Amino acid sequence: MLFKNKRVLGIDLGSSSIKVAEIDVGRRVSTLQNFSLVPTPPMATSGGDITDPGLLSEAVRQAINELGTKVKNAAVGLWGSSVIVKRISIPKMEESLIPEQIRWEAEQYIPYDINEVNLDYKILNLASGQADTMEILLIAAIQEVVYTVSDVVTGAGVTCSLLDVEGFALANCFEANYGVLQGQVVGLINVGSSVSNFVIVESGEVVFSRDIPIGGLIYTNEIAKSLDVSMAEAEGMKLGLSSGQAVPEEVSSIIENTHEVIIEEISGIIEFFHNTSSAQISKLYFTGGGSSTVGFKNAINQLLPSERLDPFLSIGVNPKVFSSEYVKQVRNFCSIAVGLGLRTLGDS
Repeated sequence: MLFKNKRVLGIDLGSSSIKVAEIDVGRRVSTLQNFSLVPTPPMATSGGDITDPGLLSEAVRQAINELGTKVKNAAVGLWGSSVIVKRISIPKMEESLIPEQIRWEAEQYIPYDINEVNLDYKILNLASGQADTMEILLIAAIQEVVYTVSDVVTGAGVTCSLLDVEGFALANCFEANYGVLQGQVVGLINVGSSVSNFVIVESGEVVFSRDIPIGGLIYTNEIAKSLDVSMAEAEGMKLGLSSGQAVPEEVSSIIENTHEVIIEEISGIIEFFHNTSSAQISKLYFTGGGSSTVGFKNAINQLLPSERLDPFLSIGVNPKVFSSEYVKQVRNFCSIAVGLGLRTLGDS
């Protein structure tokens, strides 16, 4: 939403892996035509932040080259503390007057110099409950991060035509597969490696978006710390438990205890939303590599009824390119890239 520059590459710059999706967006059916996933170089990011743009660019270039695509425009997501999304109420006014009002509101709500952020907004169609006010989703992104992300993509040989909030991309993927659930409020969770995205959608509109600075890496960290092993060994134990391999018996209890840390974060956000909104979340949909950790579904079910988000429930997959086994392997990792790839040039 933050920049406008018909198909684009959806690029998810994850701290564990880079995902690129190319989607043929049709009026009735959209189809995944290309997808690549390459490891993110360890020194390219730290804690979800980009630390070596050049190194990250080379990895993105590799991912794009694997596609063999001719598409040269990209949609990329912003995440973490670099982007703030806040729902606000403002007096009803002519749409032409909203940008000036938004800038004033941003100065009250955004904890950064207003001249150092890119501002955007979305008018919510939901009733505000008051005839003289309107509901707005205020979006602010730190310019320095915007430029860095854009440079990473440009350095990989494509044009950064669209910048979106990763949470919005997640919601875009959800709507493309599940449709607009009128009258329903659902929570969407993408558990990444270092950062997790949490979005609340009401009757098809994003009404809340927040990123949590923890993800699947927290399990690896806890195993490494508790068993005094390397991160590589800890990651192997985590994945080994998920695939049924023999691992030290302590690994299972460490993971169970770590579930509580993530669930507590999610629970806090849900409680905040319920305390500040008349709407109530009825169901959670989860995705992301971190959500594949053994026991995650049972843990999150303690909060609300939940199910795994299927990015290919309604979106088709080119059978000439992808085997059903490959789709099964990448299903948990591609929702953000798919949501971005569903965008087209000229989107706002």
